[in-house]
Amino acid sequence: DAICNFVICNDSSLRSQPIIFNPDFFVEKLRHEKPEVFTELVVSNITRLIDLPGAELAQLMGEEDPKLPGANSTASGFFRSLMSLKRKEKGVVFGSPLTEEGIAQVSQLIEYLHKNLRAEGLFRVPGNSIRQQILKDALNSGTDIDLDSGEFHSNDVATLLKMFLGELPEPLLTHKHFHAHLKIADLTLFDEKGNKTSTPDKERQIEALQLLFLILPAPNRSLLKLLLDLLYQTAKKQDKNKMSAHNLALMFAPHILWPRNVTANDLQENITKLNNGVTFMIKHSQKLFKAPAYIRECARLHYLGSRAHTSKDDLDLLTSPSSKELQPLKSQKRSRLDTCHQEETQQRTEEALKELFRHVHNMPDSAKKKKLIRQFNKHPTALTPGSDVPTSPAPRRTRSRSFSGLIKRKVLGTPVILERKSRDATPEPERVSKENVHLLQKCGSPAHMSQAKLKSLEGRKEESCRRMRAHLLSKDSSSL
Repeated sequence: DAICNFVICNDSSLRSQPIIFNPDFFVEKLRHEKPEVFTELVVSNITRLIDLPGAELAQLMGEEDPKLPGANSTASGFFRSLMSLKRKEKGVVFGSPLTEEGIAQVSQLIEYLHKNLRAEGLFRVPGNSIRQQILKDALNSGTDIDLDSGEFHSNDVATLLKMFLGELPEPLLTHKHFHAHLKIADLTLFDEKGNKTSTPDKERQIEALQLLFLILPAPNRSLLKLLLDLLYQTAKKQDKNKMSAHNLALMFAPHILWPRNVTANDLQENITKLNNGVTFMIKHSQKLFKAPAYIRECARLHYLGSRAHTSKDDLDLLTSPSSKELQPLKSQKRSRLDTCHQEETQQRTEEALKELFRHVHNMPDSAKKKKLIRQFNKHPTALTPGSDVPTSPAPRRTRSRSFSGLIKRKVLGTPVILERKSRDATPEPERVSKENVHLLQKCGSPAHMSQAKLKSLEGRKEESCRRMRAHLLSKDSSSL
């Protein structure tokens, strides 16, 4: 299957431009094509970092309605009725659920504020209410606005941006994620003894926020990225505008994180935690919208045919530190299977050879046994069983039980000679007498000797053998 499309550009002026590669390509592809698989992958890693009981996990997955603080208070009824009145007058942008069209309109405010970050008390000092209403109506109607004309002040635009966020039906970070943000704020380091300290574990907090932002609705994530980037740039110029990251968090936490229809009294136990959480988001906003490396790898492997690796721990085991890139999983699996098959076949072959070798050595001495042994010796040493194979010593057979054999053993005291030697062994030269040796030295090798001389040598040898037998027989008979 095709993973991506290629566009061929014939414009020579564009060929020299650098190619832009999105490292989160497979992450976004998996999010849009298989949202259930993507959500399961991300949530499984979130629960590895923070402890979410069953009810809170079900709320994060959208399986249960969020149980928020102050939901049953008397004040919540008043706020609920007030918000319903506002929604009756909702336009295209303000008071409506977040849409791409609404983000396109509000992005005009964000772009303008990027150019005017030096205004002192930005987002804290309110603007003119009349100018704000004119600007709000223009955004709701979808008319073009020229913010650079000088008609509006930066404080008007900043206040209107906060108003837009506050009138959303639910906070930008959603009600489902509320309890997860409280748990992320509690992530702290452990000392050497394993005891929890008060020092925040920034690396785990960043990782948890990266995962949590991945499962935000696409419009929420897009606007959150624009907003946090604006607040990050604002905090960088705090020497001019007097607005630090913490001051900005105090202005925006009620609009993007606090649940709707609650008061400060309902959140009194968690207000500090929520404000610190938004402060952390502003300071580390440049890292929070990148998918963790193991999520990228899981998404990539998913489209290469593997769904087995779904957590960071699995990928740590999979990836070796020396390898720069992983081979496609299908080819790795095929090569592993081929290797295992070859090893298994070789092992069975060696076991069969050892068994056959053992069986041959246990056979009685015969021409067939020696022929088999000679065939074993012709094979390479890699296929021949090693010397560690236990073999029982083959029984020696005497040349004969004849009368002459008994005489030789009694008189000469020589050991019994095997009837035949192995054919593959080098045959020993026949024993000759001193006269024959002297004659051979004179005449040279048998190849150079004449036929008559060879017959003469054989005759002498037979004559000496007859004399020896006669001598032995006579000596044996006299002793009897």
